[in-house]
Amino acid sequence: MVETHLERASSEPATGGQPWPDRSVIPSVWSRITNLEVERGEGAWLITRDGQRYLDYSSGIGVTNTGHAHPRVAAAIAAQAAKLIHGQQNIVYHEPGLRLHERLQHVLPGDGWGAFLSNSGAEAIEASVKLARIATGRPVIIGFRGGYHGRTAQTMALTTAKDVYRGHFEPLPGSVYHTAYPYCYRAPGASHDPAACTCDWEAQLELTFHQIIYPEHVAAIIIEPVLGEGGYIVPPPGFLPRLREITREHGIMLIADEVQTGYGRTGRFFAVEHWGVEPDILVMAKGIASGLPLSGLLAKRDLLAKWPPGTHGGTYGGNVVSCAAANATLDIIADEHLVENAADRGAQFLAGLRGLARKHPAIGDVRGLGLMLALEFVQPGVGDGRTPDPNLAKRVLSEALDRHLIVLSAGTYANVARIIPPLVTTAAEVDQAISILDQSITAAGA
Repeated sequence: MVETHLERASSEPATGGQPWPDRSVIPSVWSRITNLEVERGEGAWLITRDGQRYLDYSSGIGVTNTGHAHPRVAAAIAAQAAKLIHGQQNIVYHEPGLRLHERLQHVLPGDGWGAFLSNSGAEAIEASVKLARIATGRPVIIGFRGGYHGRTAQTMALTTAKDVYRGHFEPLPGSVYHTAYPYCYRAPGASHDPAACTCDWEAQLELTFHQIIYPEHVAAIIIEPVLGEGGYIVPPPGFLPRLREITREHGIMLIADEVQTGYGRTGRFFAVEHWGVEPDILVMAKGIASGLPLSGLLAKRDLLAKWPPGTHGGTYGGNVVSCAAANATLDIIADEHLVENAADRGAQFLAGLRGLARKHPAIGDVRGLGLMLALEFVQPGVGDGRTPDPNLAKRVLSEALDRHLIVLSAGTYANVARIIPPLVTTAAEVDQAISILDQSITAAGA
């Protein structure tokens, strides 16, 4: 009897001692951060095929908040996969999904919240736009320059963090406009302390209403509470509260894109809590299920009820295995005090990075909130001293990788090193990362 390919594959171990396929099977549209061939992960570390350990302060772009392969997450996934892998939301109810919907009602302050589950951050942003438009009967969405909301057509139209995300794909959906975000380090004229912000973002928004679109036609304003791809830019203290006031004055919904800032990343469960702001819609993804595809939005249940049945959905949204992982993630965040650890380790890290800035003049700005941190590299002797230096940033990241630390770039000019540790990281690991960054900046010729 001839053994089929599938039978042969199923009889071999997962690793099987077989050579890995050539890397060229991956399409080149995926720009590479590293060429590491990783076999497993544990906590804040990735381990390659040859046993080399790398401190992963990328967290899969802010996904593995509970660390790599947390035993409780892995156990929840395995247990659920042995019972049911897919139970489509239109067709059946399943306990992990019901449990997660119930729990998500209480992750924001106040009562009356409900959740809608999707697969990816971009899908959840799309859902938030659809909900805002149908609830208000208005067509227009306003975003902020420097924001990143995804790579689908609608979310590309909202995104202005960098030209590569949208520059080749016009035309994009219309009725989307952008206004100024308060970037205090790059304010016209000179940098200033965010605590005494003089950025003219409010005047620019008012000008948008006078020059481009009547505010009564705006369904929602969407904002990342801390800009992500745009450079990890923390807003001045009064920004979000004042934006909330303006949106309420005009009957405009406020959408908080917490895809990257959520699930404890900034030292609060959601970043809007730092400023006591309640959005109309909050979008979440990334850290929600510790690496399994899941996303969603939170809104008051009476707002969610404005979606007529059947007007939105998706085959895999709220997948049962992903929901099991999400429930385990919530348990771990609470039981291991990861939000508090993010705040403590973030303060430790920020102090260390400020020490590096005093030593290295090419660090133009240090900023961050919790474990969402950034170094902005500049050419100190050029212009007003704030000229971006993306080449230096690239060299620093390369030197850090050589020293077994993974960090990423960000910013419109790719001159920002962004640091996104898993929330389980330790004080000793933070100290080790600061030391490696110090060595890397020196080795990069700063």
